[in-house]
Amino acid sequence: MEIFVYRHGAEKVEEGFSASELPALLREKDSVIWVDLLGEHPEQIEEARRIMLEVFHFHPLTVEDCFETRNQPKVEAFPDHFYFVVHGIKPGETGPANFVTKELDGYLGENYVVTYHDQRFRSIKVVKQQIRTSTFSCRRGAAYLLHQILDNIVDLYMPIVDDFDNEINTLEERVFDMKKSNTAILEQVMDLRRSVARLRRISARQLEVLYRISHGEFPQIPANVLPFFRDVHDHLLRISDLSEGYRDLVGSLFDIHFAVIATRTNDVMKTLAVLSAIILPLSLIAGIYGMNFENMPELHSKNGYFVTMIVMAIVAVVLLVYFWRRGWIFQGDEIVLPVKSHLEHPDSDTM
Repeated sequence: MEIFVYRHGAEKVEEGFSASELPALLREKDSVIWVDLLGEHPEQIEEARRIMLEVFHFHPLTVEDCFETRNQPKVEAFPDHFYFVVHGIKPGETGPANFVTKELDGYLGENYVVTYHDQRFRSIKVVKQQIRTSTFSCRRGAAYLLHQILDNIVDLYMPIVDDFDNEINTLEERVFDMKKSNTAILEQVMDLRRSVARLRRISARQLEVLYRISHGEFPQIPANVLPFFRDVHDHLLRISDLSEGYRDLVGSLFDIHFAVIATRTNDVMKTLAVLSAIILPLSLIAGIYGMNFENMPELHSKNGYFVTMIVMAIVAVVLLVYFWRRGWIFQGDEIVLPVKSHLEHPDSDTM
């Protein structure tokens, strides 16, 4: 547990307080107090539970939600504070193939912010470094301090979103370059689809939380601080819109994958059909002259074998030329030239 206290007019934020000092600190209405509770070990969880229930007197149901790790983002209002749940990403673990988040629970009162998490947050660490070097965030009140925390959480989503964009482009190129069915690529597309679905679900629920916080629903947030929360909401809205687009792109990857496989299969079937069409008349000739009748004029011909082979070769060549002229074989990929605009020609009538 860490307790940070900014007293009005102070030049720095104080820390190093104990839980027993919290009641007296909370009575200092001009001070801004941030209590950051970490629940990595059982004794830390018990201490956090005791502080929430006995010092802050939070609702027992919200306290129980703090120690549950599968809550969706939400916000709940109470007479003198509100409770919120948001999700941050896990740097180093989260990626396009595995989108993993961690939960941050918190409370905002008139002059305090309480945060609880069972995993360490980079955004929490960044805000602590900021208030240790400058009192700017704390001077603007507890609501602005909460804004700094949420802003850093949302900002860490952007690098992951960029990774999604790069992964989708890479998979598109790999799908187009496939020569045969590749289950490994299909598995990667499936993993990407699950990650995008989770990103979309989390961002959509979190967007609702930030919308309520940023539009004056809670009296704990002064009017002059609301624009800062709306800015965080706008950042998350962009992430949510991108995730919606990524869902459509990943869905199209499946269509492209199966279309490429179908095209390759059609090419194989076309090749086999052409070979069968060439072999069919040759088999007919060989079958006719392979019959063992006594009265076949060409059967005892001295050059019959050579004549037959030449005829079969001519038939095969003629069929190959015919199929080529029809565009069924020996056709490379069509090169599409860029179409020049009418305005690009200097001799145009419009010049």
